[in-house]
Amino acid sequence: MSNKIAEKKKGWRELPIGGMILEAGNSAEYNTGAWRTFLPHINRKECKNCLLCWIYCPDSAIIVKEGKFGHFDMKHCKGCGICAHECPVKAIAMVEAKK
Repeated sequence: MSNKIAEKKKGWRELPIGGMILEAGNSAEYNTGAWRTFLPHINRKECKNCLLCWIYCPDSAIIVKEGKFGHFDMKHCKGCGICAHECPVKAIAMVEAKK
């Protein structure tokens, strides 16, 4: 290992403790939806804008505009399917993501 590489790496005392959030609101900076297997797809004709999908989404990946369903934030959606499961009119379907 060259000295340049060793100089750039931090020692164990300089690394933050795992799992700590060092700055409030930093999750928006990270693209966490790139590994999903399924994508949510909404049938807008069936959607009643009850926003239960928004309430239950663990990743805040449902964007509401003017009090109605706007779109899915695919940078943060992990494809868990909770939105589809909670939709009372089954307006959201999970479809396989193309690779």
